[in-house]
Amino acid sequence: MPDTPHIVSDVMTRSVVTVVRDTPFKEIVRAMERRNVSALPVLDPGGRVVGVVSEADLLPKEEFRSHQVSGSERRWSPTDLVKAQASTAEQLMSSPAITVRPDVTLARAARIMGVRHVRRLPVVDEDARLRGIVTRGDLLKVFLRSDEEIEEEVRRTVVGYLFPALGHTIHVSVHEGVVSLRGRVHDTSLIWVAERLVRAVEGVVDVESRLAGEDAAGDGAAPAP
Repeated sequence: MPDTPHIVSDVMTRSVVTVVRDTPFKEIVRAMERRNVSALPVLDPGGRVVGVVSEADLLPKEEFRSHQVSGSERRWSPTDLVKAQASTAEQLMSSPAITVRPDVTLARAARIMGVRHVRRLPVVDEDARLRGIVTRGDLLKVFLRSDEEIEEEVRRTVVGYLFPALGHTIHVSVHEGVVSLRGRVHDTSLIWVAERLVRAVEGVVDVESRLAGEDAAGDGAAPAP
């Protein structure tokens, strides 16, 4: 079977700059600038995440600074109007924070980000205490695996698992994360299983399968060793 999927704790950033409820507006801006980040978890005295303040939460201060608020803005941007007058993290933050546990798979974390339209997730333990932060960029790190590393895992955990007697006759190659499979197998019902397992290997971008049954004609067979 494929190796255990990577989880959030494998890629998260453990050293996280944070603020507390009464951190002033300008100190939040300085912290973001100093650490080159676009959002900060807000912690309570016990180290639990109570919210997140992002650049989007800060922008209304500038947006509504130099002009009279129109009637339409009063009707459609109540949250932004409140944040335009905010001066502390507690007044600015989005709460409750959308968080994730360290043992969640990267696929699950990516789905949470997509569904909830966020770019990062504070990582918390069972007591909601901050343990790190994971960003969209962190989730893409699995695609930095080398083609050679992916090929080795596919051979070992997919081909070797499903076709132990045919490993030498099935050709596996990887280019830029795209896995190609060629060869003939005894049980054609396992072909779709092989494709699905290969797609589950971390770092695989796509699968091109030319596996076929032993009695198939054409070029599905692997080249002779």
